Amino acid sequence: MLGGWLALLAAATFAFSNVTARRGVIQGTVFQGLAITVPIGVPLFLVVAVLSGAGGTLFQFTPWQMLSLAAAGIFHFSLARYCAYRSVQALGSNLAAPVQRLSLPISLALALWLLGEYLTPLRALGVVLVIFGPVIMLSGQVASGRSAKQKAEAAPSDSSSPATTPFQPRYLEGYFFAVLSAAGYGVSPLFVRAALENADIPTAIAGGVFSYAAATLFLLPALASRSIRRSVFAIHGEPAKWFVISGVFTTLSQMIRYMALALAPVTVVSSIMVTSLVFRFLFSRLLNRDYEVFGIWVIVGIAITIIGSLALTLELGYVLSLLPQSDWLLKIAQWRWPAG
Repeated sequence: MLGGWLALLAAATFAFSNVTARRGVIQGTVFQGLAITVPIGVPLFLVVAVLSGAGGTLFQFTPWQMLSLAAAGIFHFSLARYCAYRSVQALGSNLAAPVQRLSLPISLALALWLLGEYLTPLRALGVVLVIFGPVIMLSGQVASGRSAKQKAEAAPSDSSSPATTPFQPRYLEGYFFAVLSAAGYGVSPLFVRAALENADIPTAIAGGVFSYAAATLFLLPALASRSIRRSVFAIHGEPAKWFVISGVFTTLSQMIRYMALALAPVTVVSSIMVTSLVFRFLFSRLLNRDYEVFGIWVIVGIAITIIGSLALTLELGYVLSLLPQSDWLLKIAQWRWPAG
């Protein structure tokens, strides 16, 4: 149960990092964002690992665990994040988010196939709800998108606010990189779970050090390019500020996500992480209040997603104890897929 609540907290902090990264890539470049948000995770994870008493654990991982954690870092923090930044830069977060949510079915399918996990009736219901909720929410956002655009165009010009500039999506580029980011985000939880299954929280934090270090090393050849290095050091103060904020909250989110994956199955953690879409809209309203529209269908979508998250978080035995006992209910509760 703790793993589920940690996944929900990870979803919230991850959403905030997405909102701030969106502000960064409006005026900055993708590689500027990667050069700040990826390396910043290494010292933050290392400090937390030492403070939590997990410093010695860094030297206790097996070669297979280190390889698995490194693969998770490269796929998630380098490749998938690069593609995610490209898709958000081309489409904006509202259009890119639905495609990036394909990471959920990818994670679930691979976990069922490779890790021997299974779906229970409660988990299956939760998966359906957390997918259906964002769909409802995005439908409402698309329906009100035209009026939101008109409102943005009618707003007074303010060079310090990037949202006042009319945005023209680049669909082919955006959706291409959104699909690639979904694949990277979908694969990485399996590597983390394979390395940290049944580990305690300090060990999970120590594992994050290896993942972020591997992702940083993976970026070094690209940063060795003179043109990319010149671009990174030429970053302006405004996007740099948002990238730093995004990097800190992304690292915090990944710490919590690694803890969740150490305590709960991939099917549960990946499904609850879908609620980051809900939090993303809420945080966008706080940061861009004049340029976001929230209708009734968005509220309905949020409610459905929260119910789905609760279904994934609660233990099946606890829910059954609250219901009247019956033979058909017990028969449904014994359902597993795939059958063991």
